[in-house]
Amino acid sequence: MTPGNNGASTPEDDDPFGYLYADGQANGAQPPSGGYGYPNSVNRVRPVGTRQYGQQAAAAPTAPPQQGAYGRPNAYYAAPETLPGGGGVTTTVSPQPGHGGSRGGNRGGRRGPNTKGLLIGAIAVVAAVVVGIAVAMTASGGEDDKSGDQAGATPTQSQSAEASPSAGSTAGQSETELPTADAAGLQLSGAAAASDVAGAQSDGGSYVGMNAPGASVTWNVDGVPEDGAYTLFARYSAVDEDQSMTLTINGKAFGSKLNLGNFAGAKDGDFTKGWTETYAYPTLHKGSNTISVSCADGDKCNVLLDQLWLKEGQVKR
Repeated sequence: MTPGNNGASTPEDDDPFGYLYADGQANGAQPPSGGYGYPNSVNRVRPVGTRQYGQQAAAAPTAPPQQGAYGRPNAYYAAPETLPGGGGVTTTVSPQPGHGGSRGGNRGGRRGPNTKGLLIGAIAVVAAVVVGIAVAMTASGGEDDKSGDQAGATPTQSQSAEASPSAGSTAGQSETELPTADAAGLQLSGAAAASDVAGAQSDGGSYVGMNAPGASVTWNVDGVPEDGAYTLFARYSAVDEDQSMTLTINGKAFGSKLNLGNFAGAKDGDFTKGWTETYAYPTLHKGSNTISVSCADGDKCNVLLDQLWLKEGQVKR
């Protein structure tokens, strides 16, 4: 090959515009009749560098179209007219299952949310809440019933104070009706009966004034059912400051003074507003007993004595 002649099929022959020039036409360049305007182009895609000059190129295998992301063909694909069958062939890409033909559909064949499972779970949660509320209401009702039974079975404070014997009373001892005595009808010493102050419950509204030193009222009571503890009650009227007198049981002084406090809160010597009650717990013999209330030295005796009575056991009323 000489410098003046490079032979046929040289690179300049591939000039797509060679047919426009005289030297190109002299070398046999023709107007384009194939793909991409090259006179000698082939209808196949070839990798870069596989072009052979001066000889017929071997047909390169054509790779089948590859599925890319979102159902589109791979970027490395041949032009439709270069594929077997020629140009004008329309390639249709079928949507893959699960894609729904939309870019926003589920990818990789993934199914939609399991709405049936979610509905079953929600119903189970609601059922559990309803059962819990029912159990709580049942338990609360049981506690209320129990507390109501206990309240009904337990005596109130007033019932316990008025009707129940104290801890010091004899167990199993039945209450026996014992006598009540008007102070004006008892044995008096140094004292006199009167009825000027209203409010006494004795017969005729009489009472005994005990404000003189040495004054006493003695009650010889019969019919005590048995030996034991009893409660002696006294009804009286006191005003201003609290009073206290000596109590004697069967000739012996009681352990403490008989408390005759101004529990009614009467003021300014108004005895009509001072009527009240007190009590003591003496021990008596079966049968007859002597009970005496007297104004001894050191006692405060400004008292109007109305009545005395007994109850079996140690009680408060």
